[in-house]
Amino acid sequence: MKVTGFSIIRNAIKYDYPIVEAIQSILPVCDEVVVAVGKSEDDTLDLVRSIDQKKIKIIETIWDDSLRESGRVLAVETDKAFDAIGNDTDWCFYIQADEVLHEKYHEVAMNAMKMHLHNPKAEGLLFHYTHFYGSYDYIGDSRNWYRKEIRIIRNDKQIRSYRDAQGFRKHQKKLKVYQIPAHIYHYGWVKHPKHQQLKQLNFNKLWHDDAWVEQHIPQVDEFDYKKN
Repeated sequence: MKVTGFSIIRNAIKYDYPIVEAIQSILPVCDEVVVAVGKSEDDTLDLVRSIDQKKIKIIETIWDDSLRESGRVLAVETDKAFDAIGNDTDWCFYIQADEVLHEKYHEVAMNAMKMHLHNPKAEGLLFHYTHFYGSYDYIGDSRNWYRKEIRIIRNDKQIRSYRDAQGFRKHQKKLKVYQIPAHIYHYGWVKHPKHQQLKQLNFNKLWHDDAWVEQHIPQVDEFDYKKN
């Protein structure tokens, strides 16, 4: 059984993405990891290169910043990374740049992939989610936070990244998945207030036009966690 991880990243240093920790968290269960590194304004490419030169395969990409509806560019970039995975891979482990698989779930994930390796009904594996907010001491648990997502998929190129790369679909239909007793830890809302505000100003441009961003995102130096 061969397992290949995949991820996307751009401007990791500028926006304080824990991409190193994200990739390192799945390396023990992957034979290799494909990372689509978008052209950045910082040293993201060198940062990814420094992780593990033997197991990391980098493809350099250019994001289409004209795709400003529903975060579509994130799905496009995710598909680029997925498509770069060779046909000899059985399972593909997707990890986003602000997510981490805790080491206590490595064996759980491996056992699930082995169990369903020859199960034609298993197109993917579903993980629980734990969202940290503001710091590592607080967890977001309201209905606004997604509770489960697919993070391991069959190496079937008919499967495509869905919407803003939140999940996956096949022919626009939900995948047949099995839930496993493992959590992905999400740290997208654990940043210094300055970095978080910078992310809000720029990341929302993947979903909205400049007028929307100007109207809805406060022009301040630091993000106020207390108001969210």
